[in-house]
Amino acid sequence: MEPLEMFDACTAALGAFVRDAGFSDVVIGLSGGMDSSLVAVMAADALGAEHVHGVMLPGPYSSESSIDDAEALAANLGVEVRTVSICEPFEAFESVLARACGGALSGLAAENTQARCRMVCLMALSNARGWLMLNTGNKSEACMGYSTLYGDTAGAFAPLGGVYKTEVFAMARARNRRAAEAGETLPIPVNVFVKPPSAELAPDQEDEKSLGIDYATLDRILVASVEGGCDASAVTSALVDDGYPADEAARLVDYVLSRTAANAFKRALEPPYPAAPFYG
Repeated sequence: MEPLEMFDACTAALGAFVRDAGFSDVVIGLSGGMDSSLVAVMAADALGAEHVHGVMLPGPYSSESSIDDAEALAANLGVEVRTVSICEPFEAFESVLARACGGALSGLAAENTQARCRMVCLMALSNARGWLMLNTGNKSEACMGYSTLYGDTAGAFAPLGGVYKTEVFAMARARNRRAAEAGETLPIPVNVFVKPPSAELAPDQEDEKSLGIDYATLDRILVASVEGGCDASAVTSALVDDGYPADEAARLVDYVLSRTAANAFKRALEPPYPAAPFYG
């Protein structure tokens, strides 16, 4: 399936889910990253910009450029956007949990607590306003368990839940091309395409470094294994044919497949997503 067809299929599924659930409006956490940007575009296309409510949730490590990108996206789409800082709630959790966590809330516990603070804020708005909360996760990160349970795994529906990260970027480029061909404002700012993806939960964090593998290689392994049914040997051979050293190819395949298997429990708690047969 071509990227624009995938975009349209996900957008249609989003609209159908929201309407079937009895909602007219949705709320989305806007990080300034690609996933949330594309979900916001889909929501605006499916429901109308007036029914999409974006929330910027800056934390202690949020960059000004990410806030600027989220604001630019909202302006391009014409969607409402508001800011709810998680700094004070996170500081409260740091204080309350410090002793129980061994003297300080740090590392993964601190990072995940930030994600859960964002979820609490979004769900409060969902409850107070009657807006359905959308999830912005993708399949690459779900396979690797690169998400926070009860944090960025929250939400009623995940429009990108069946789409790999490299395809998310391809869909975004296709949607911007559609806008350009129609003489419309490009919905997704250029900077969202060029900056390194980051959850911004720690200083200088980059998602590919945290994952331990670049998205292009990760998706090649996942698509071959998950969608193609290839075993580890076949996937490793394919990487070697592409120029990877044999030892490195074997290490990467073992790392990805082992981590995917170990995180099945997390994927069981992910929200529903479009069931379109994107691969195969």
